[in-house]
Amino acid sequence: MTKSKKITLSASRDIPFNKLVLSQSNVRKVKAGVSIEELAEDIARRTLLSSITVRPVLDDDGAETGMFEIPAGGRRYRALERLVKQRRLNKTAPVPCIVRTDGLAEEDSLAENIQRAPLHPLDQFRAFQAMREKGKSEEEIAAAFFVSVGVVKQRLKLAAVSATLLEAYAEEEMTLDQLMAFTVNPDHERQEQVWDALKQHYNKQPYEIRRMLTEGAVRASDRRAQFVGLDNYVEAGGEVLRDLFQTDDGGWLQDAALLETMVTEKLNEEAEAIRAEGWHWIEVGTDFPYGHTYDLRRIRGEAQPMSEEEEKTYEALKTEYDKLEDDYAEEDELPEEIDERLGEIETAMEALQNRPIRFEAEDYAIAGAFVSIDGSGGLRVERGYVRPEDDPEGTTVDPDTDDATTDAPDPVTDQDEDEDDDVTKPLSDRLVCELTVHRTMALRDALANDPQLAMLACLHAMVLQLFYHCGQDSCVEISPRSTQFGSQAPNLGDAAYVQSIDLGIETWAGNLPKQPEELWDALTEWDSDSRDALFAHCVAMTVNAVQEPHHSKPRQIAHADILASTLGLDMVKAGWTPTADSYLGRVTKAQILAAVREAKGDKDADRIAGFKKPDMVDAAEELLAGSGWLPQPLRTAPLAEDPDEPEFEIVDDGDVASEEPAVEDDEEAVALQAAE
Repeated sequence: MTKSKKITLSASRDIPFNKLVLSQSNVRKVKAGVSIEELAEDIARRTLLSSITVRPVLDDDGAETGMFEIPAGGRRYRALERLVKQRRLNKTAPVPCIVRTDGLAEEDSLAENIQRAPLHPLDQFRAFQAMREKGKSEEEIAAAFFVSVGVVKQRLKLAAVSATLLEAYAEEEMTLDQLMAFTVNPDHERQEQVWDALKQHYNKQPYEIRRMLTEGAVRASDRRAQFVGLDNYVEAGGEVLRDLFQTDDGGWLQDAALLETMVTEKLNEEAEAIRAEGWHWIEVGTDFPYGHTYDLRRIRGEAQPMSEEEEKTYEALKTEYDKLEDDYAEEDELPEEIDERLGEIETAMEALQNRPIRFEAEDYAIAGAFVSIDGSGGLRVERGYVRPEDDPEGTTVDPDTDDATTDAPDPVTDQDEDEDDDVTKPLSDRLVCELTVHRTMALRDALANDPQLAMLACLHAMVLQLFYHCGQDSCVEISPRSTQFGSQAPNLGDAAYVQSIDLGIETWAGNLPKQPEELWDALTEWDSDSRDALFAHCVAMTVNAVQEPHHSKPRQIAHADILASTLGLDMVKAGWTPTADSYLGRVTKAQILAAVREAKGDKDADRIAGFKKPDMVDAAEELLAGSGWLPQPLRTAPLAEDPDEPEFEIVDDGDVASEEPAVEDDEEAVALQAAE
């Protein structure tokens, strides 16, 4: 039996740095990985961790020259060279080297780069964790490996996931993206429950993992969380789940019960301060349905004027603001300190302009206030609302005549008047009625010939109804009705276009006189542009294009379509998006797929076709975000070339033939509406 030849390893020796040169045989040509600067700093901190492979440089006769070339280890050489140039390393410092003489230099270089097994990410996560457990801070670990503190936090978070899940990741049963999703919730038992559940699911996407791990939690962006404050919630013992790998809007509040308790306590505290102002009643709630104040009369308080000192402060701020703007008017970009100062001045001026509202003592005796949380998490206080039963200005309405009734004396008839011709008595009701009929007709004729005054009279009547909730101060029998839709559409008040309407209401209400009898004189003093704008707002408040199952109104809806086309209404630009709450969670799977197919194409629709309904809703919401897709009831048709001449068809009802707008028989649209 022949004995195998023993292996002899290449000799290792220390070679002065100035005896080393780079070889052209190094196969690494493309720069990748840690930079030379970072590697130099690492060598300075830890010295050289691995020897450099070298070969003797031979002369023409094949004899060694005393110099050595480096076919593998060029980056380490350049890092050492950088330290020598910085005078941090002696140029004759000994460098540990492996001296090779057999084979090819290119072979050495290729073998060293190919045979080096890359570190599995999990090993790096655990290495960071071990360093942290041995007392290294996150900042020290970050500095040692030239990464940000955020990266270290992410790696430590990954290493803290359940050992069962880490093992699944090591065995390639789980992707890195999936592992990152599991870091949202630190509860190992819950992580393993979700992982076991996902094994039975078709959908194992990271967003589904995050959704399952945060079920029952409250978003930090929720109005309740903003109202209480995350710091206060944490101080009270609440836990916040965070996602270090993608934007999470502040995370999720895990203890919903604690949050509700804190919200209730803080709201009640705030309500007590409002109640101390002297209001007749206070209503407290996290949120009130949109339109909850519509049937109540609103008392408008007066803003307290600025004191002499406040006026001086305001003028000084305005002067400084104007000067800064003039000084930097030609600059393309404001210096940071100037921009910051302008912001401070604006804030201070706004604080002075937002004057406290003062009410009369009799207002407090009959009115109340609503205390709630606004959409951004701030306190919302709606003061000065009078309930009908507390309103001394209320009138009794006859349900048959729809006219206000009062305790009037018995009418005087013509016969009663004839009994005593010598006694001066009021005119009989019948005569007054006849005379005023003539006057009314003459008034109509005169008003019909004065369009500007007619518009003013119409505006006056509408404002009385919409802002003062009374019509007794106008002889124009126009009754605008502004239907409130809060119950039909939850969270309606959060929509941008609804907030814009509400801001308009508040702005106009603040410019109108407090008492309805003062309205006419006020409107006559306004310029035509202001009256036109108020008129448009009032007309807009009466629009009702809601399709209700119990109230069919095809002609009204047809006109709404024409109005939308004329205005160029675009619900995407208005801010509506298809979400689980607004649409996707309330239609069938087939309709969800149809929406995705129309917006994104067959590929994306087919990809989610096998999902269960909740998973399909989440996936579709992500796919449709920013796509501009709208369901049919929200789409605006382009304006016809001649909107004044709609197509008509003759409808024969059996007795009388009448003209009605032609209605297209769209069975698919009817079926879609029925399904919705």
